[in-house]
Amino acid sequence: MPNHKIDPNKWINLYSDYLFNYTVSRVSDRAIAQDLVSETFLAGLNSMKNFKGEASERTWLISILKRKIIDHYRKINSNKGKAEVRMSYSDSENEGDWLEERVADPFDKTAEDKIENTELGFAINKCLEKLPEKQAKVFEMKTILNYETETICNELNITASNLWVIVHRARTAMAGCLEKSWF
Repeated sequence: MPNHKIDPNKWINLYSDYLFNYTVSRVSDRAIAQDLVSETFLAGLNSMKNFKGEASERTWLISILKRKIIDHYRKINSNKGKAEVRMSYSDSENEGDWLEERVADPFDKTAEDKIENTELGFAINKCLEKLPEKQAKVFEMKTILNYETETICNELNITASNLWVIVHRARTAMAGCLEKSWF
């Protein structure tokens, strides 16, 4: 097993652009993305003793960043009083967005990861086809295309609470379908 080294003095030069681009594509706000990357570096510094060297430095920082992004959405969802809708799966010790955790980092792929992601993509499309048309459309717009809630509601003429009910039902159906056909 490789024993990767950690060198925080090189993090900004080596990883800041990558982490920023990764984050801004998920939060769609440059200032928040910058804050989350800074928080990631700080958390990395604070938990350097936990770095076992089993993953690359970048992979380790991305895992910290993913947690920061999840925490960000939890925080803003609770501040707005929205019910947080998360896809649940049987591995309760690893909470979070199960789809993202099962898809490998697109910039750190092995041949096996590429095959697995292709197969997962086919499984997701197959499961999407089994959903009722409106559920599939809402799920795709919200979860895959990352449209804003307001945009989806305006385009489909539905309320935000209706959207979250549809998303929840679609995610539950997708989780069940993927459990049978993929995991």
